[in-house]
Amino acid sequence: MTMLKGLAITPPVVGRISIGRVVERNGKRLPEKDDQFTLTSQVQNRDGWVLHPLDEALRKETGGKLRSIPVRLLFNDPALNLRADYSLFDRTTGRPVCVGNGETCRRMGKEGITQESCPGPDGCVFAMGECKAYARLNVRVGDDDELGSFVLRTTSYNTIRTLAARLAYFDAVSGGRLACMPLELKLRGKSTTMSFRSAIYYVDLVTRNRLPLAETIQEARALDQARRDAGFDQEALDEAARSGFANGAFEDLAEDVPAVVEEFYPEGGADLAADGKGGRAAQSNLRERLQGKVALVSGQ
Repeated sequence: MTMLKGLAITPPVVGRISIGRVVERNGKRLPEKDDQFTLTSQVQNRDGWVLHPLDEALRKETGGKLRSIPVRLLFNDPALNLRADYSLFDRTTGRPVCVGNGETCRRMGKEGITQESCPGPDGCVFAMGECKAYARLNVRVGDDDELGSFVLRTTSYNTIRTLAARLAYFDAVSGGRLACMPLELKLRGKSTTMSFRSAIYYVDLVTRNRLPLAETIQEARALDQARRDAGFDQEALDEAARSGFANGAFEDLAEDVPAVVEEFYPEGGADLAADGKGGRAAQSNLRERLQGKVALVSGQ
């Protein structure tokens, strides 16, 4: 199959999973966290993202707030289901500026995309505190489309660390049968000193309906065998996805990134944090800071 070079081929998305929404306050659009999941379509109107029909169906089953979602994974490889990077976006254009993994990064500059060393957000003088961990998890919800997925995007370290651990553990105990395990996303709350002891929420991945792990593995083994008997080639699907991700420098499409920046990189919050560390003016924007960094590097 011929693919356009530079365009990441990502899993088909039929909807979004979010924990909150973007609201307008004092003339600014700011993210507002919630204590439940929301499933939306990929369409927006004046009131925000349009709810997906599965949102109402799942709420009827739970009888209230949606704090768990039955899911299956698309791939056996944990790294294909959950992709996490350190990401820096230009809020003015909505384009990715730098994406790294703590060792190396791909950085967009005047000369195009270059590969640089990546010290991570805390040690990066280029990002000036604007870089965040950013992850995308693709899951199947419902049985209508076996190759379509809902995407959960997050910058929560608690969520990223928990999901990465669960995926690695489930992969190990199931003998590499992640895509066959009946699982569910579960919203958990915790309080920390940094949250001023108010509840913060993160996403966990657990066995569905509290089914014992041994029974979950048995079900995964049976489904895996049934798929193989039917000619379903999971290994080939994983390889196709792996090649698709590797085809592009950046995963998110330009048309999707502005919504990501609006939800996860609010202008006000980042500026206040920057002022606390370096005394920069609250109204300075990311582009000005990046230009200053480029000038500094050029003069060294």
